[in-house]
Amino acid sequence: MTLDIMRISTCTYPVRDKDAETALALMAKAGFKKVDLWGNMPHFSANPAQMDIAKLQAAAEKLGVKIANLGTYCGAKFASEKEAEQEAALADMKATIDIAAKLGCRSIRVRPGESEDRAIIDRLVPYYKKSAEYAAQKNVYLGMENHKGSLAGIPDACVGLCAKVHSRHFGVLYEPCNLLHSGVDYKQAFRKFAPYIVHMHLKDGRERDGKFARCMLGEGDVDVRWVVDNLNGIGYKGDFALEYEICDLVPIEVGLPKWLEYFRTFG
Repeated sequence: MTLDIMRISTCTYPVRDKDAETALALMAKAGFKKVDLWGNMPHFSANPAQMDIAKLQAAAEKLGVKIANLGTYCGAKFASEKEAEQEAALADMKATIDIAAKLGCRSIRVRPGESEDRAIIDRLVPYYKKSAEYAAQKNVYLGMENHKGSLAGIPDACVGLCAKVHSRHFGVLYEPCNLLHSGVDYKQAFRKFAPYIVHMHLKDGRERDGKFARCMLGEGDVDVRWVVDNLNGIGYKGDFALEYEICDLVPIEVGLPKWLEYFRTFG
């Protein structure tokens, strides 16, 4: 039994040097029906002066791929001590949510400020409450990606923020490899994140001789079967977004189709 292709997407971040249509075409050629679109130019902007969303949508439809998640950086300035910056960030968040809804995206990636400082949580909460309320109206989920240098990379802080925002439309973008790279036990972290996971990214890596390096999916220290089974076990309904960040090791045109073939065996 193979995993449903419509549960699998792939990130355009590795080909951020290419224009959006070229990136989408590359992912479609690799066999994907869904993409996780990088949230910066030349792939995306909520600013209509920079990005023609209708043109983007038409390109995706022509290529037969659905944009399932926007990998944006919205929310970073919610931690600002300047109200004007916070309000501008909220306006950008709402504009991005509107676009996500128009494109039919299930979710967008967001940032819980720009540091690991827990002191910013109280500044983040009211703005993420407003954002989550707006996202719920549009049936869009907001997920903060586990990453070093971010509150989302610290399980207790991340869960604490989720609890304070208290919305099923705000939560965690689970990223086991990023956690592994940061020295966090991704399996233990999963148990804390479980009630709040709204999206996920998947890649692989391993530590050898004191150095961490990414590798082909299934060849590293991320237990892919464990990740899939445990996400399914909590009733996760989102996509499994494969993030191919080893273009320097194996060209993406060669390696990404292999990732898809391998991952589909986890049905």
